[in-house]
Amino acid sequence: MTDKELKKLKDDLWHSADMLRSGAHLAANKYGQPILGLIFLRYADILYKQHKAKIEAEYNKRKGTRMEKSIREISIEACGFYLPPEASFDAINDAPDDANKATLVKKAMQAIEDNNDKMPGVLPKEVYGQLVPEEEPELLSKIVRVFKDIPENISIDIFGEIYEFFLGKFAMAEGQDGGMFYTPASVVRYMVEVLQPTSGGDKKILDPACGSGGMFVQAARFMHRHNTNATDTLKFRCYGVEKEPDTVKLAKMNLLLNNVRGDIIEANSFYSDPHDAVGNFDYVMANPPFNVDEVVYDKVKDDARFNTYGIPRNKTKATGKKESDKKETVPNANYLWISYFASSLNESGKAALVMANSASDAGKSEYEIRKKMIEEGIISQMVTLPSNMFASVTLPATLWFFDKAKVHTKRKDEILFIDARNVFTQVDRAHRKFTEEQIKNLGIITRLYEGDTQAYAELIEEYREAMAAAPVTSDDKEEKTKAYYQAQIDWLTERFPDGVYCDVVGLCKVAKLAGEDGIIDQDYSLNAGRYVGVVIEDDGMTAEEFKAEMQALNEELQVLNEASYKLQATITENLNFLMEKN
Repeated sequence: MTDKELKKLKDDLWHSADMLRSGAHLAANKYGQPILGLIFLRYADILYKQHKAKIEAEYNKRKGTRMEKSIREISIEACGFYLPPEASFDAINDAPDDANKATLVKKAMQAIEDNNDKMPGVLPKEVYGQLVPEEEPELLSKIVRVFKDIPENISIDIFGEIYEFFLGKFAMAEGQDGGMFYTPASVVRYMVEVLQPTSGGDKKILDPACGSGGMFVQAARFMHRHNTNATDTLKFRCYGVEKEPDTVKLAKMNLLLNNVRGDIIEANSFYSDPHDAVGNFDYVMANPPFNVDEVVYDKVKDDARFNTYGIPRNKTKATGKKESDKKETVPNANYLWISYFASSLNESGKAALVMANSASDAGKSEYEIRKKMIEEGIISQMVTLPSNMFASVTLPATLWFFDKAKVHTKRKDEILFIDARNVFTQVDRAHRKFTEEQIKNLGIITRLYEGDTQAYAELIEEYREAMAAAPVTSDDKEEKTKAYYQAQIDWLTERFPDGVYCDVVGLCKVAKLAGEDGIIDQDYSLNAGRYVGVVIEDDGMTAEEFKAEMQALNEELQVLNEASYKLQATITENLNFLMEKN
């Protein structure tokens, strides 16, 4: 399936959500559950069909022998899944277009949960009754038919992309509520591009605020693309924590659709540690909720996940009896999260997390925690993101990167700062993203900093090959494609002309701990803007020309002001005339 065909398929499938808006008895923020559940049913149906011949052949071969196994056992061995007959998508699609279809969907999902150990409680079985309203009982049938149009020869990997596409669309549609369960895929891909997770051995990744599981999926996809050893990739295991029950279901379906091994636990990460996190993980990735202010101090003060670097506290104040009876809360939980990620890493572990910009310069007790981390040498990189990258946050956020192994290298007392606020692609008026090329271009800064000049040369060559492979057409599509990839080459070669890392004003800077304008001089700030500087564009004018230009602009402003005064007077006169007339 080409990219163009996949885009059309996604757009056609998204049309199903429009059907729900017009007819379903569902709140706007509840469309996701039934749609994503039907995507899963169609996935299960196609996956099983693609293995059915092999499963039946194996069953018949063993039947009547001492090695006999049930169809269910063989199915799980063959494709990790068993689809009971009553869960067939065809059976649901072919049933009459009436209210009974909701019951059929519920029974199909219940049968899947009953026959697969990882599934109990995952599928949204109860919601489909609201998709057969009395005035339009055939609504559910219409939506089922939309997903029946997914080709049965489709790659199973494509289902993961479709699921992620819908998660992103629902997040944008739901605004802030959607942003609670979804981190934009392009941001996650950039985080993974910097971390470069490898799967040799039994590697483990933790996300203590995992939402719908996007961090796990992107990390697994990276390893599939960059690792030829399938056995090692399968050893990679994900451990998630999420406190919202419905979001836990989204995450579990996401992992299953993307063939990612993992364990998602419903819990509050502040008060529960179901994965025994301290010092236990190779990778930690998360986009936790920002600025939480109701975490009870006594419940976290003795927890090594949080107190290894210190726990944020308010200054002690004299209080009356009534005030003193209240439980002390942590003033802001941002640094609880930051400490959690750092303390969860093993000796060679790496972490990437999204955090509010304000945490980079936070004072008081947060300052002491940040200072301790910086001096220990575990913070490897800080990246300021563009604004409007998230459904729930309009201001720029910051990516923090940790590397425990850095402590034992010559880079211990330095941090790479990147200001990426001007690197983005506008999606619509309110949303931005990184393109694949922008992700690679930003990621190569890290590779060059680490001394990987070969990666830089390979990326330049990749863009040149893409230019050479541009389709030959009668219109200007070929030239646009070539110009696009040439622009990527120019962006890289203008900033790193020698193919090695160098500080670039307005983009990146390696800041030392000590020295003039170093991190200590900047009062242990982790704000990239303090270090990388700002590019001042040369307008090409002399001082005399600049003065003349400003004088001309001032004269033009005076003319416009006079016209404005006359227009105001005319409007006032007309309004007075109308008032007198009436």
